Amino acid sequence: MSKKPVKFSLDPSNLPPLTATQHDELAALAKMQDDRIDTSDIAPLGDAFWNGALSNPFYKPTKKVTTVRIDADVLLWLKSNGKGYQTRINSILRDAMMHKHGVHDR
Repeated sequence: MSKKPVKFSLDPSNLPPLTATQHDELAALAKMQDDRIDTSDIAPLGDAFWNGALSNPFYKPTKKVTTVRIDADVLLWLKSNGKGYQTRINSILRDAMMHKHGVHDR
């Protein structure tokens, strides 16, 4: 028996079409009430789990080039902490976005 790894690649923008059976299964799941879904094989994730959780080190969001007008005093403050002011701007905006949507770092 060969021990070579099997390589498989999938283009998310060009997925194969679902079969009729898959469509039927999805339709049945969509109609099912949440309390009827069997989740007994899923371990509960308590505070101990989340306290040790790490951000995905492989997550690299796509960066977009843009022009933003910022008050001079705000830009001066951002640059006063040394290199990386654009990264700090992004971090501040991401924190505001997450707070607005009720997502908090664990």
